[in-house]
Amino acid sequence: MKWRTIFSSKTMGDDEEVKVFGMWASPYSRRVELALKLKGIPYEYIEEDLSNKSALLIKHNPVHQKIPVLVHNGKSIPESLVILEYIDETWRNNPILLSQDPYDRAMARFWAKFIDEKILSTTRKVSFTTGKEQEHAIEEVTEQLKLLENEVKGKAYFGGEGIGYVDIVANFLVFWFGNLQEALGINILSQHKFPFIFEWIQKQLKIDMVDECRIPKDKHLTYIQTRLAAFKSASK
Repeated sequence: MKWRTIFSSKTMGDDEEVKVFGMWASPYSRRVELALKLKGIPYEYIEEDLSNKSALLIKHNPVHQKIPVLVHNGKSIPESLVILEYIDETWRNNPILLSQDPYDRAMARFWAKFIDEKILSTTRKVSFTTGKEQEHAIEEVTEQLKLLENEVKGKAYFGGEGIGYVDIVANFLVFWFGNLQEALGINILSQHKFPFIFEWIQKQLKIDMVDECRIPKDKHLTYIQTRLAAFKSASK
């Protein structure tokens, strides 16, 4: 089932058209919406059923056929990290997501890639493994989170005093990760183990646009449990 929602603002010209193809439980999709909301960019949200992808999604992302996809005035931009940079470069109003300093920009890209290719990738291993394999994945993601903890230590946000590129990429830790832990019955990300990440989460929760991107908890738990049950059934 697909639905369309229009989010409006006065920041962007009336002649511009912005669409987001996404999926409500995807942290990659949610980060694109968060960036647009922070910038005050009106957009049309199009929910995709990933088990029955629309012809429009395949048209706009023929290479990977995945969400999210941003469509701006008919031009398609796939992949969330690429989309975030496009949003920041296209709409230069505050908040500026990536620093103009070459070193700071490079390090922001480094940490964003680390989050996606390490933390989120290992988290998927935790979700879809059992026994010793899952224990090893939990140890691995814990060590990765320690590195992220050290990066945000002593900072209000990853980029400094205001929310930026890495904060948006790491936003899955605010709601999504906790829901996953509850569904799996594990406790990786705790305040005792990661006090600086938890301080950062509390700052995120004070931002209205972050709360607007909150994943419905009960719906998310049911979704995760359904996927886990299907995985276990297929593994027998």
